Amino acid sequence: MASTPDRSNAPLAGLAPVISPAIRVIVLGSFPGAASLAAGQYYAHPRNQFWRLISAVAGEDLAALPYAERLPRLLAHRIGLWDVLGACERKGSLDASIRNARANDFALLRERCPQLETIGFNGQASGKFAPQFAQAGFRTVVLPSSSPAHASMSYERKLEAWLALK
Repeated sequence: MASTPDRSNAPLAGLAPVISPAIRVIVLGSFPGAASLAAGQYYAHPRNQFWRLISAVAGEDLAALPYAERLPRLLAHRIGLWDVLGACERKGSLDASIRNARANDFALLRERCPQLETIGFNGQASGKFAPQFAQAGFRTVVLPSSSPAHASMSYERKLEAWLALK
């Protein structure tokens, strides 16, 4: 009987961008965690605070909606969602474990989102891309990570920073 090859270091593909021509803000994470990849949903880990935080920014409780309804409502608030990385190798969900990363094609944003003004970076890993967006003329905001791995900062302090996206 042949053994199954170890696929733990196989390249992982990210999720499709949630964008429209009308967005004026986009939040870029680093790369979806294991729970998000398994579910095919952004910020699927139950302890990730993203949906609570972005609900406060949008002024609508998106977290209370089923996932399929969240994305159209997010776009209705002119907020998009994507990641800085389109593919990588990683064991687990920590950004520190990412290897052989490949950035997404950000020309797509300029092309498909002509009203885009502000790029929010969900955490320090994605925030490393802020200078290139600032140089391209976008307002950039590096936000505290919504990840449960970044539990040292209270929700209230995170929220204060996230409200800068408004």
